[in-house]
Amino acid sequence: MKLLITLLGILLIAGCQSVDPLSAKNDPKSQWWELDFTEPLYMKVWVEDSAVEDINGKLFHHTGGGSASGGEPEDGTESARGWRGVGGSGKAVVGADLPQRIFVRWQSMVEPQTYKVWVDIPDQARQLMHSSIMQRCPATPEQEARYRAAIYLGLAPGGVVQVWVRDSCHRPVKVARAQAEIEPLGPSQGKNEGRYGYPVSEKAKRYIEKYGIPYGSW
Repeated sequence: MKLLITLLGILLIAGCQSVDPLSAKNDPKSQWWELDFTEPLYMKVWVEDSAVEDINGKLFHHTGGGSASGGEPEDGTESARGWRGVGGSGKAVVGADLPQRIFVRWQSMVEPQTYKVWVDIPDQARQLMHSSIMQRCPATPEQEARYRAAIYLGLAPGGVVQVWVRDSCHRPVKVARAQAEIEPLGPSQGKNEGRYGYPVSEKAKRYIEKYGIPYGSW
């Protein structure tokens, strides 16, 4: 009997040790990931179209568009330089597995110019997207993991694209950078007589008059 109790105790201890305290296996989660767009402060963009090719080679068209996340703080600083936080404005890519590459075509209002690019997504990004919903943050193990994995494309003047994903602690991690080419057909694929989606705001005009467009800072 003593031997049986000892063996049961060993099995119980081993079983407890095998449970990952940071596992988010049973936390609520979406089956789809999200594609989000962001922009430098004042540097407004309009996303005309996007597409995703997932790791199975399946292509998904029209996966998101419209305005991107940004702002115009008028704080007296050159706040358009670099990236001040990573926000998002997008939607879930329904039916897609994790992304292999992403296409985006967008209008950069302040130049104005239209760009397009296919961005290759590295394996590191997919691993982080997976772990962000499958593992809780070590600093806050009592909190549930992220509900939905997301990938963020930052779109900047000059055709610069920065790509981030968030880790299990919600921190943005830069995973890729790409240089877009100019869309030869112009805005709206040449179907809008060269007109851009909307005019540059007065705040952005004042900012650019004072500081210019900070090419090379993104």
